[in-house]
Amino acid sequence: MLGRKKNISNNDWLAAVAQIERLVSRQELAAAVDLVIADIQCKTAGQKAAYAWSGGKDSLVLGHICEQAGITDCMLAVCDLEYPAFEKWLLANKPVGCSVINTGQNLDWLAKHTEMLFPQNSAVAGRWFAMVQHKAQCSYFKQNNLDVLLLGRRRADGNFVGRGANIYTDSKGVSRYSPLADWSHEQILAYIHYHQLALPPIYGWKNGYLCGTHPWPARQWTGSIQNGWQEIYDIDKSVVEAAAAEIASAGTFLKEVQA
Repeated sequence: MLGRKKNISNNDWLAAVAQIERLVSRQELAAAVDLVIADIQCKTAGQKAAYAWSGGKDSLVLGHICEQAGITDCMLAVCDLEYPAFEKWLLANKPVGCSVINTGQNLDWLAKHTEMLFPQNSAVAGRWFAMVQHKAQCSYFKQNNLDVLLLGRRRADGNFVGRGANIYTDSKGVSRYSPLADWSHEQILAYIHYHQLALPPIYGWKNGYLCGTHPWPARQWTGSIQNGWQEIYDIDKSVVEAAAAEIASAGTFLKEVQA
């Protein structure tokens, strides 16, 4: 069984995908889905609800289940530091009527905040989520007068989903509910497999299951800035080439790799 996300290698993820029917049966999954749908319908009854969609594996499962539970409104948070191929996939595959909120971080911004490059601790990584996902979620929540926003957060990823429950309200008055909070990694992979959900290109890239759907500079635990640029270069060298014009460390890396 796969453990906490931070300790799982990409090869471990791929091995689980390859044997997913042995790990989770169709019947086991169906029972888990029924429980989640019942929980969603109970906790959102009489409330205005929507879900957050990111194009990542958890949000793909969340969105598919929310649609079955009768929740169809959703939002997508992005900035101008997404992988071009991933951004193209997002726009082509987002749910019908999905509201896209761009929080505006770009290369000019990153050049002035180089401390945000490739976080090596959870505090800096958390700032990314606050600036992009949380800010966009709060904006969407307020603009649409929501009562609750559903997320694909899970405890197995080390995500906060509430204390003693899978729903909480933050200091800004945004209520977030994570119906998949107790799902295992294997259940997520099984849902994708049995329902034949299309995955974005990130899962086929280097360290695919470790990349995440956050902006590329927010990739965590690379070990060093050099390693971070190397991973980005291996995925899409045009990203590094564009960054080199404004960020010194990218320029230095590019000169070394092209020497």
